[in-house]
Amino acid sequence: MTEVKEQVALITIFGGTGDLANRKLYPSLYHLFTKGFLKENFAVIGTARRPWTNDFFREKVVESLKGIEKEGFDPEEFASHFYYQSHDVTNRESYVELKDLSDELDKKYELQGNRLFYLAMAPNFFGTIASRLKSEGFVDNAGFSRLIIEKPFGRDLASAQELNESLRQAFDENEIYRIDHYLGKEMIQNISVIRFANSIIESLWNNRYIDNVQVTLSETLGVEDRGRYYEESGALRDMVQNHILQIVSLLAMEPPIKLTTQEIRHEKVRALRSLRVIEGDDVYKYFVRGQYGPGTVDGKELLGYRQAENVDSDSNTETFVAAKLMIDNFRWSGVPFYIRTGKRLAKKTTQIAIQFKNVPMNLFGPDQSLGGNVLVIHIQPDEGITLHMNVKEPGQGMLTMPVNLNYAHSSPDGMNTPEAYEKLIQDCLNGDATYFSHWDEVSLSWNFIDKVAAVWSNSKEHFPNYTSGTMGPKEADKLVSQDGFEWFE
Repeated sequence: MTEVKEQVALITIFGGTGDLANRKLYPSLYHLFTKGFLKENFAVIGTARRPWTNDFFREKVVESLKGIEKEGFDPEEFASHFYYQSHDVTNRESYVELKDLSDELDKKYELQGNRLFYLAMAPNFFGTIASRLKSEGFVDNAGFSRLIIEKPFGRDLASAQELNESLRQAFDENEIYRIDHYLGKEMIQNISVIRFANSIIESLWNNRYIDNVQVTLSETLGVEDRGRYYEESGALRDMVQNHILQIVSLLAMEPPIKLTTQEIRHEKVRALRSLRVIEGDDVYKYFVRGQYGPGTVDGKELLGYRQAENVDSDSNTETFVAAKLMIDNFRWSGVPFYIRTGKRLAKKTTQIAIQFKNVPMNLFGPDQSLGGNVLVIHIQPDEGITLHMNVKEPGQGMLTMPVNLNYAHSSPDGMNTPEAYEKLIQDCLNGDATYFSHWDEVSLSWNFIDKVAAVWSNSKEHFPNYTSGTMGPKEADKLVSQDGFEWFE
């Protein structure tokens, strides 16, 4: 995973006028420009239906950089590398014009035929675009051809397979980069270092010493203006199938032979294969789903999910999922991995809590309750690591008290922490697919999720079952407490 300093490439963004491009992609490319990863030999083409000009497009790019300008790096100079073409993804003539512009820019900026295509638009166009890129000769260059696609990658295993087959007609598997922005987060990538660079951690990373593992991805916002998408998706498909199962695979995988893309992916796939598939009536034993109702937070009245725009007034879509996952292999046998994610919860946080087994006997008397040892990996909004331990309370006697050993990544080291998209775009330009999802991972995740979704689709839940501003339905607490544990707050 060696970093290459400067990259030479033509980056074509389908959906170049969209929210993702403006909020994430253009600022990320600008950061790469200011750090020297992109210099003179790069160009960006933005495509969309709108009839914009190059000048107007460049103005929009500069606007997207407000507040992040860096001294010595003129946003206008950066934007001068951007070109716009009005484009109809279903029209062959649009691709002919795009190919002419691409070839022209390749010569102008000496790009060596390197092409990166970013599909920042609705997935129902992915297959059409890939097919046209192949038929019109976009991938027949001396340099590399790489394709970045956003989620959702299908809605179930069958649709994901169909989409994958359409992409594979134009690109090889090693040219397809399925982006999951959670894998670009600093503390997610830190999981491998925490485990494999510390013998004290890796030697305890098994069922002899760990009681349970908890992964929490909670949001305070509701569905907002994504009602139409969320009605088709729900929390299970939107968060569990990709983000959470990717995190679980990194936590559960065996140490790779080497820290290479192929070896890390191999171990992640093995971990997902060891994931116990839950189906039939067992879904109700291992999974809890919820939907938020109206509530009051900080004196503000909040609507329920069913009152959101483009949401069915009798919707059966889940906005919360909690589950008990089991990894059936030698390392993790008997250790539950509890996961939960939801909208309109009490706080916004993404964290991993590894709870270690208690000492076999409390030597300090029945009146002293020993806190458990917990290693917490804080992913957002704070970044860092906390180890919860017990020490002697100052003064006479042998009274114990809990203490926290903290490493706050966000201060001071995190001041210049790259945005997740910046990291991942740079990785793609470098040809490093370690933190992108391989098809084997995607197919195994969908196979697991489909079994749960099938049961839920055939049953009606009594929604809403949790109030906005709480941490979800009470059944989620019972899921953990019936095993003698509680959610780590």
